[in-house]
Amino acid sequence: MRDDERLLRQCFAVASRSRQNGNHPFGALLADANGTVLMEQENAYQPLRDMTGHAERVLMTRASQVYRPAFLAECTLYSSAEPCAMCAGAAYWAGVGRVVYGLGEHQMKAIIGSHPENPTLDLPCRVVFGAGQRHVDVIGPMLVDEAEALHEGCW
Repeated sequence: MRDDERLLRQCFAVASRSRQNGNHPFGALLADANGTVLMEQENAYQPLRDMTGHAERVLMTRASQVYRPAFLAECTLYSSAEPCAMCAGAAYWAGVGRVVYGLGEHQMKAIIGSHPENPTLDLPCRVVFGAGQRHVDVIGPMLVDEAEALHEGCW
């Protein structure tokens, strides 16, 4: 049985580490069907100010270089915040079968506002996945208070 809360909290620890390392407070991890963590990824905005350096997108690029879609279909992407349209697209193209996230995109937009380093798209990942040709299970928002706390004083 999947331990979504434990793994999502582990993802929050990655996001916290990202902030401590001078990046935006976002983190992602990939777990297999047994709940074994295969990869972790902090936000990668710095040092190059990469606007596409979202933790989920970078993680999905790495994962797709190591694992085939048939394997990833049995895996879960855990994300401290709901994957944006770009990150949801990356998860879809990599072949991930399940996504679990903390803070929702609508809530994220309310927290960040119009910050130039994160002009949040208020587009639910379910909408992005729903436009695809294969199903992706989505669980979230989850542990919202803990996910929101990662952003206190950041934006």
